[in-house]
Parts: sequence; structure tokens; C-alpha cells
Amino acid sequence: MDEASREARINTAFVTVADTLTTDFDVVDLLHALVEQCTEILDTDAGGLMLMNADGQLQLMTSTGEGADFVEVMQLNADSGPCIDCFTTGAAISVPNIQSSGGKWPAFQKAAMQYGFHSAHATPMRLRGQIIGTMNLFRTKRGALSGRDAAVAQALTDVATIGILHEHIAREGAILAEQLHHALDSRIFIEQAKGMVSHSRSIPMDDAFTVLRTHARNNNLTIRSVAEGVCARTMSVQSIIPGTGITAAAGIGQQIGDPSEKT
Repeated sequence: MDEASREARINTAFVTVADTLTTDFDVVDLLHALVEQCTEILDTDAGGLMLMNADGQLQLMTSTGEGADFVEVMQLNADSGPCIDCFTTGAAISVPNIQSSGGKWPAFQKAAMQYGFHSAHATPMRLRGQIIGTMNLFRTKRGALSGRDAAVAQALTDVATIGILHEHIAREGAILAEQLHHALDSRIFIEQAKGMVSHSRSIPMDDAFTVLRTHARNNNLTIRSVAEGVCARTMSVQSIIPGTGITAAAGIGQQIGDPSEKT
């Protein structure tokens, strides 16, 4: 990517994230857009975002990979890894070589390397000293993010954090807790709906998430509302996959277009 293209991508990323900051913005879509944009712009291979739950623990909110292996890496990262260190200290944590410098987190080190990751960078989601989560980027090659790239990651993360912590939310701790609880509840519905779509259409979990997100965007709905509809069976899997049109848009296999829906 040349310098002009990179600058254009960075500008587009800020616009994309800022465009979601409306009164009724979809938190899930905002955070997923953040992870996608950072992963692409900063030449990393995967990313995941963790949010603090009601118990003060980190929980996976969204990621570029929804497979069980990557989710496990993220969970271990939240228990003992650069992610939890970033959350605890409020400072970005860079691990340029997981093999040689990740020994302080042995379980995370083993899982990350088994998945093919050799470096990681964790960025805090913070506002006025309050830390609500972290964004985590992974590379299959060794090496730290440049200072410039780390600054871009922090700036994009700050914009998303502001989206969650409006001024009135920052003043009212109860409202903040409710907002974060709602976001994490959304993840539960999305996980269940992903599983239903994946099982019904025999497609990977990544593709199942794409189906939910595409249907939500195409119909001006939130991802949570679509997931709740699928879970409650008020919205059938077939109804959110109207044949080859969405298959092409989602970039997934033709098996999704199979009109026979499994039960």
C-alpha cells in the first residue's frame, strides 16, 4: 500500500467509525468496524476486541475471526496475556516476538503460536482515565507496530470509546454499566444466532456472522435485533438468506443459497 492509499484508508476508517456515532448506533457494528479497519490498515492478520463485563472481567465482544481456535486465543489473552496487562495498566502493550518474549503468559503464548501468530499489540479503550476494554491485533510475522501505526490504532480506538462513553454516560456510572451490559448481552444472542445459521446452512461461523451483519445493514436493523429474531425463531434463517444475491454480497459459499432449511 503506497503512502497516498494508506492516508486515504486512514481517513476513510475515521469516517466509517464516526458515521456510526448516532443516537441509536449499533455498538456491535461500531466495534466490528473498528477491528476490521485497524486490521486492514495496519497490516495485521487478525484482531479482537474485549469489553469489561459487570464483574470487571474482560469478555470477547467482536473479532475478525469467529472460529473456536481464535476465540480461545482471545479468552486466554484476557485471562493472562498482553490484553489483560493492557487493561490493567491502561497502556498499550507490544509483543514483537511471542516466542521469545511471551513466556510470562505461557498458556497464551502456546495457543497464539499454535494458531500461527508471532506478534501482538494491545491498545486500551480509555476515556479520562477510565478503561473499558482493549483492542488486540495479531500478526503471523514477528515485529512491533511502528510508532505511527500504534498511534493510528490508539486514535481509532479512542473514537470508538467516545462512541460508547457519551458525556452523559461518563457522568452516570449506572448508565455506563447498563450500556456495557447491553453490548455484552448482544454478543450472547449473536453467538447463538451464528450457531443456528452455521448449523442450518453448514457454513463456517465467520460466514454465519457475515450473513447476520449483511442482513442487518441491508434492512436498517441492528445486528442484535436480527440475532434475537433468529434465536426466538420469529425470523427464519431462510428469510435472512434470500438466495444467490446475499450469497454474493457476503462472499460465501453457494451452499447458503440451498433452499432447503435444516431443523
